[in-house]
Amino acid sequence: MHTAKFLAAPLALGLALTATTVSVAATASAAAHPSHARFARAVMLTNADDGRTVTVARNDVIKVRLTHLRDQGQTWVWSAPKAGDPKVLRPHDAGTSPNGDASAGFQAISRGTSGITAFRHCVPDPGHVCPRVVIPWRVTLTVK
Repeated sequence: MHTAKFLAAPLALGLALTATTVSVAATASAAAHPSHARFARAVMLTNADDGRTVTVARNDVIKVRLTHLRDQGQTWVWSAPKAGDPKVLRPHDAGTSPNGDASAGFQAISRGTSGITAFRHCVPDPGHVCPRVVIPWRVTLTVK
């Protein structure tokens, strides 16, 4: 019983000193490198963001989720979103689903401007007709 009492005090003191050292080191690192003080954000873009300009920081993650539209025997399906400048936005996944949705992920890797684009077109149900149009979707990203 006496041994536990004598070991607990040095252990607690050691843990407190370690936590203080780590905290001071992290604070010093953040002060020396302000870019390390901020965690990367996740930015979600959807159908409603068409035409917007969005400002993000380096290392932010951009997720695009576009949903299909089904109406009167027609399904409007999406192409996979693509970045205009891969030197600014690094793609890490992109694809479409059987129902017509599309998604993609990007990471902002350097300062600059890049668009993300996708296109929507119509797929008719049997016995229906679609207009021959392609509808673009575009968001401009500025990486600071």
